[in-house]
Amino acid sequence: MEKLKCKICDGESTVIFNAVVLKKYKVNYFKCNQCGFVQTEEPYWLNEAYESSINVSDTGIVLRNQRLSHITTSLIVLFFDRREKFVDYAGGYGLFTRMMRDIGFDFYWSDPFTKNLVARTFEIQDGKKYHLATSFESFEHFDNPKEELQKIIQIADNIILSTELLPSPIPNASDWWYYGLEHGQHIALYTQKAFIELARQFNLHYYNLDDVHLLTKKVIPIYGRILLKFKYAKHIFYLTSFMISPFLKSKTIEDMNRFK
Repeated sequence: MEKLKCKICDGESTVIFNAVVLKKYKVNYFKCNQCGFVQTEEPYWLNEAYESSINVSDTGIVLRNQRLSHITTSLIVLFFDRREKFVDYAGGYGLFTRMMRDIGFDFYWSDPFTKNLVARTFEIQDGKKYHLATSFESFEHFDNPKEELQKIIQIADNIILSTELLPSPIPNASDWWYYGLEHGQHIALYTQKAFIELARQFNLHYYNLDDVHLLTKKVIPIYGRILLKFKYAKHIFYLTSFMISPFLKSKTIEDMNRFK
């Protein structure tokens, strides 16, 4: 039986199924016997998969950014310093950065593979440390998750990210949309155990809100830890943002005046 070393914990990973990626490549998927992390075989098809960095089937890009802007607003105000500077890592077209600046946060953009369209002039500054990084729908794209996490930690000690966790039992290739077989970009799929192991390796604390995850050097206060464990915590944070946002000062006009 073919085996690989897990890219999270270095445990032994064995084939759980194979699937046709990009409608033509038969690809093996491996599951770690220790942390449950699922990875593909060496992803030789990525150049073709990334002919467009944001795949055409990502019809949820606007709705997702809108939803995550509300959840992030509550998380920052409740648990971090809202007056600090932030960065959206793997920020795509800059939509989330612009949305967070419009809400009132000093957000910046970083993405070496996508053109910044809507947050121009708010690119990350090389060598600068930021209070917190967001990184949404990116971890499932990482060929080397530990290496990428190290890059983010060099920028910020606190991370809010999103990725779908593997269901249990692990679904077959045809039974879960998040494998992304049609675009071939999802090559790393996580369990909570895998995130806990990543946090341990980098001396971080891990907190989970369904498909939203916190990896942070900060210990969340006990009231926050209790709330984070609540089944509907993510929805509570979403709704809470509507009470918080009116008290924040949008940067929309301030940013426009920079160009006058």
